Amino acid sequence: MANNIRIKNKRASHEYFFLEKYVAGIVLTGTEIKSIRSGKASLVDSYCNFEEDELFVVGMHIAEYTYGTYNNHFPKRVRKLLLTARELKKLKNKVKDKGLTIIPITLFINDRGLAKVEIALAKGKHFYDKREDLKKKDSQREIDRQMKR
Repeated sequence: MANNIRIKNKRASHEYFFLEKYVAGIVLTGTEIKSIRSGKASLVDSYCNFEEDELFVVGMHIAEYTYGTYNNHFPKRVRKLLLTARELKKLKNKVKDKGLTIIPITLFINDRGLAKVEIALAKGKHFYDKREDLKKKDSQREIDRQMKR
């Protein structure tokens, strides 16, 4: 099953430093997986939150399936993430630290046809960090231009 669906949260790398990355399964309904396979999802402004000992992704937008009937899904509903108990405990302890959060980076379909979310334990960047990243990107772009000539 060769599926190259890869939906990225492009703003995340600009806004956060990634400390650790994990791949988690996600609990979806039938119409949600069909919308993801057609590429109609967005991770902008989404984040992960603990409720009790379970991790949920909040604010992920998966568009309604066009051929869905009365049992179509709500686009911005809260969805449960599937990780091992050890990973959940580790993440929960680290999120208690000040300034750390969990954000989804990419949503993809693996080779078995299952939807997965890559999440990251992240720390917010300051304004001067963002400016440094932009300077590095500009200089790298300029170097690439010079190399092509």
